Amino acid sequence: MGLKDNILTTFHQKNELAPQIWETDSDSGEFFMLPEVRERLLKITNEFLEFIDLNNLDCTIETRDCDIEDIVVTGSISNYNWSSFSDIDLHIILDFSDIDENEKLIKNFLNAKKNLWNASHNIEIRGFEVEVYAQDSKETHFSSGVFSILFNEWVVKPEYVESEIDVNKILSKSQGWMDMIDALYSKQYSQTPEETLELIDKIKKKLKKFRSCGLEEGGEYSYENLAFKFLRRSGYIKRLFELKNELIDNSLSMN
Repeated sequence: MGLKDNILTTFHQKNELAPQIWETDSDSGEFFMLPEVRERLLKITNEFLEFIDLNNLDCTIETRDCDIEDIVVTGSISNYNWSSFSDIDLHIILDFSDIDENEKLIKNFLNAKKNLWNASHNIEIRGFEVEVYAQDSKETHFSSGVFSILFNEWVVKPEYVESEIDVNKILSKSQGWMDMIDALYSKQYSQTPEETLELIDKIKKKLKKFRSCGLEEGGEYSYENLAFKFLRRSGYIKRLFELKNELIDNSLSMN
């Protein structure tokens, strides 16, 4: 079985949430986060808040005395479509306007901090990589599974939905994007570096819109979102970012 087939098989729903992270309550039958996992995620959150180092952004986890609104785990790890490719998406929810009235500045600052943190750390819990993200409380976020580790309860409880995933449809929706990205690396591609950078930015914007529309209309199981995940898991999203960085580095270098 090749890489494509391996990735496509991961989109089928499981009968339970990831047992490395969740446990079933014997009375209610509901899933809850393993206490040791929750404790470790809270510790990671505090480390990240110290790394951000903003005077008006602090949280005492034990007392829930926080300037932040919540700390949640979201994405496929909180749902029945988890796989070996899943990350633990750890979102710190806060109102950017509470930090400073220049919300765009705060967003850029927190994104830069997030990127530096995730690039500098390789934190895994039970084999799943932890990705930390500071999310504005006003930001629209589509997910059918959201768990608050601050309040130790489900914000959005995942539901198992009987559905048959058409892997050929995922591949079909992914193919055009793969062809575009492959073309950027082709020797026959004759655009200038400046034109290529412009095209990369256009592809990124279109991909973001492609996925957002799918999430809004069909949720996490929309074929647009599954196609995006296929592109990410197969390395195509990474190739797009790597090519952009390479072109920028070349343009700034001097012999």
